[in-house]
Amino acid sequence: MTIKSMTGFAREDGAVEGISWHWEVRTVNSRSLDVRFRLPPGIEGMDQPARQAVAAALTRGSINAQLFVQRTSSGTQIKLNEDALAQVLAASERVRALSGGAPVSTDGVLQVKGVLEIGEPEDEPDVLEARREAMLASLSLALEEVVASRQSEGGKLAVALVAVLDDIEGYVTKIEASPTRAPEAVAQRIGEMIEKLSNGNVALEPERLHQEAVIIAGKADVAEEIQRLRSHLEAAREFLTSKNPVGRKLDFLTQEFNREANTICSKSNDIEVTRIGLALKASIEQMREQVQNIE
Repeated sequence: MTIKSMTGFAREDGAVEGISWHWEVRTVNSRSLDVRFRLPPGIEGMDQPARQAVAAALTRGSINAQLFVQRTSSGTQIKLNEDALAQVLAASERVRALSGGAPVSTDGVLQVKGVLEIGEPEDEPDVLEARREAMLASLSLALEEVVASRQSEGGKLAVALVAVLDDIEGYVTKIEASPTRAPEAVAQRIGEMIEKLSNGNVALEPERLHQEAVIIAGKADVAEEIQRLRSHLEAAREFLTSKNPVGRKLDFLTQEFNREANTICSKSNDIEVTRIGLALKASIEQMREQVQNIE
């Protein structure tokens, strides 16, 4: 079986030149490919290539990818804001001239907010580019893990779907083999119904009863529905071995299964066939629930 689930998770760590990070990628089912990134401030030029990487690895699902970044080395840098210093010194000289006070001290100037700026060092463009490429490489590894996770989950889905398809085929076979579909069985039920309603005072001639039974059996014939259901079963099993994404195809096929089951139940003139038809619909609903998570 080669089908894939749309549910998966992966985490991938990385580090380079005093910076460490890790990606967390989560995927759940969706009708299309919906990609959402959460990147920390200061990570430039990452969004577009990251989206391209996701699109190359996955074709369907709601994808949430988050990047966590931490500086591992003490990269604190103290920088002198010379413009602010010049303004503070000019103001100090003016105050001293007006007041005749002592010249401003160095300690006093440095304590003025904005003269000294404390922050992280600015990296060179080539360092930033190398870091970005390393982070994208980590994302690619995380996506490989997600694909493997979805394949593993898809294998479990395939096993469950095979079991459901076997159940559906079993119900189809029971309906096809039901003796209640024969005109003779229909004629017997009609005769019993008329006798019950008339307390035995009215009876149809055998020839007339057979004619009516043939008409009713013809209207209730589900041979075409059974044939289409078997064709759908064959197609579903082929999809399960496909190497391409088949979630949408299986979803559509499930609707066709349900359409035929509804027709069988509406045509049924026997409670036993109706009961089997309802069980058939329940299995088709199980199939629909499983298919919703297939890529």
